[in-house]
Amino acid sequence: MNASSSSAGNRNVIGILGGTFDPVHLGHVALAEAALRGLPLGEVLWLPSGSPGHRAPPVASARDRLAMLRLATAGNPRYRIDDVELGLSEPTYTVHSLTRLRAQLGNGQPLALLLGSDSFLSLPTWLRWRELFDLAHIAVASRPDYLPSDGGPAPELSAEIARRSARPEQLAASAAGRIVRFDMPPVAISSSAIRAQLAAVQDTRHLLPAAVLAYIQAQHLYLKAGPNKGAVPPCPPGGLASRRKSPKSEFP
Repeated sequence: MNASSSSAGNRNVIGILGGTFDPVHLGHVALAEAALRGLPLGEVLWLPSGSPGHRAPPVASARDRLAMLRLATAGNPRYRIDDVELGLSEPTYTVHSLTRLRAQLGNGQPLALLLGSDSFLSLPTWLRWRELFDLAHIAVASRPDYLPSDGGPAPELSAEIARRSARPEQLAASAAGRIVRFDMPPVAISSSAIRAQLAAVQDTRHLLPAAVLAYIQAQHLYLKAGPNKGAVPPCPPGGLASRRKSPKSEFP
């Protein structure tokens, strides 16, 4: 049995998709939709971060990022936004976010942190990463034929995979602690690349939800250099995954 054949009554897991969403793009939406198809989720909780501790501040303001996220998720009753962290001034990390959600939702509520393959492979560099398994399941989006470019998981992560691997339909049976995989078609999109294209006045219609692009154009976002005016932080060799070498890493 797979998650898509599970009964509606078993779809009690909350998927958590975090990030700066600067801007939210079609890759984010594709991951959320793949999770809804492949896992027994009742909903996807989008968790925009305010001031991530492991990178430069977001380019767009919290208000604009929230407005874009609302546009991208509008019309899907299984999408919900938790905007609490947008109002925080201190750095935010995944372990703190999940601790807050666990206290809010109770110890019995199954939670599944949704990650792409590269983010998952970098998990041992995250702050207090082993505690994440006490707070949520981890669901990894990947292609069936996916082969990591850096040789696969670190030994400590491999040990956790061996201990915790499960089938998607098993997520609803416990609140946290499992690792599952779900299929997602390859999507090569990053927010930093989109910001660069917008600053260069290049076509991004194939990368962004139409309503999000319209908002960006109406608000003149990502067009000028300078703080919160379109400056694009350099992407290191290896892309987003390379930014996670700091032990303070968290959501993409």
